Amino acid sequence: MVPVVIILLALAQQPPVASTDFANAVPGEGVAVITAACERCDWGIEGREAAVLRVSVDGRYSQHLYLVRGDKPSAYRVSVGRLAAGPHRIEAAVDSALSAKGIGAVTIPSIAVSVAPVGDDSSVAQSMAPIVYARPNTVGKYTDVPVFMWYEIVPVAGGRQFRYSVIFTNEDGGTATDRLMATWGRTTDIEFVYGVTLDGSGRIVAEEFQGPNHEVPAFRGRHEGAHPLQWVSTDNNMVSESGPTDIRFAPAPELFDLTNASREIVMDAHPWIHALASKEMVRERKLKEDAAAGSGAIPDPRRFAFVEACTDLQNAAVAFSVHAADAAGQARWFDSDRGLAQFRIVRTGCFRGAVPLPVGAAAPDAVRFKAFTVPPKKDAPPPSGPVSVTLTRVNRVFTLDDGYLPRPSVFQWTGTAPLAIDGGWYELRVPR
Repeated sequence: MVPVVIILLALAQQPPVASTDFANAVPGEGVAVITAACERCDWGIEGREAAVLRVSVDGRYSQHLYLVRGDKPSAYRVSVGRLAAGPHRIEAAVDSALSAKGIGAVTIPSIAVSVAPVGDDSSVAQSMAPIVYARPNTVGKYTDVPVFMWYEIVPVAGGRQFRYSVIFTNEDGGTATDRLMATWGRTTDIEFVYGVTLDGSGRIVAEEFQGPNHEVPAFRGRHEGAHPLQWVSTDNNMVSESGPTDIRFAPAPELFDLTNASREIVMDAHPWIHALASKEMVRERKLKEDAAAGSGAIPDPRRFAFVEACTDLQNAAVAFSVHAADAAGQARWFDSDRGLAQFRIVRTGCFRGAVPLPVGAAAPDAVRFKAFTVPPKKDAPPPSGPVSVTLTRVNRVFTLDDGYLPRPSVFQWTGTAPLAIDGGWYELRVPR
């Protein structure tokens, strides 16, 4: 079956529309790949941020889709829900009320639909993917947009858990931008939003979500089919089981295995997300070339060196440092914590962080790591149990190119290197 796509030229008071008619032989979960371009859209320029499509399935509202990737035809994957066997129509129309004013012409060369038969893992994962409703203070704006969703399948006692996470273009509340870069190596907001546990027979036995204050209670909200309905309810993009908005998003989730890797590899697999995040920083005027550590601002993301590494960490903190020559050829170390304890990583497993380098600096030629005592928290007892850090991997060391896209990594390492708490640095040279 070859979809028939109809493109209607923009007429006065009539937005461009594309539709595809198709029929599926068996029921299943539908995914539509909408290939679209926006003539003058640029996420980094106020007034030209994005066109917004209203997507309908068989005449019923499905979701909105932000065309965030500019003037080149790009593929956007969206979940369109359970489709009964038989004929269907998917339509995408520009929502002029939500689109930026200076977007120019919108073209939609194709809409391709695939239907995963009921029963296979792909169909199961698609069927339970959250539908995420917009935060009230983002409707009609171009901030904190949920642009990507992925899921992991994790073995649990008696079955498996499907875990869904969303990448938002930024977070308007929560962690300050400079600390976010130091301890997470990004300015996007990545949030776990929903987990569902299936027993050995495939029956749902538990649901949970990440609510305000990062609490993870049982999910008892509404569903559309098996899709949980969630409302973004805080400025750092936690979700709730109800809310006031009716604008919603349903990016089709992709499966990722994060064994020995950080969550940020999802962005690396879709590098346009890196560029989108940086452009939002530019447009929202969150960049300051002489930004001091702790000010909340950061310099141009293209000045940062990004490091992904893994540790076994208990009741301690870790920082890294990269060695690079400045524009005059003088080489020195640049520490990721920049002298601030709150800029150190305090989570075990794989992490990513970033540190700014001088303008015109060369690529890093060495990286080092150091373990620290965690400062006591106010009104909290000191941590109990062992205190240790062991470095086990360095997955990536890279910078961004002129288009804010990741350059190839210059270094990778695996091993076992215990780090003395408050001791010296453990140094690794980049081979030449």
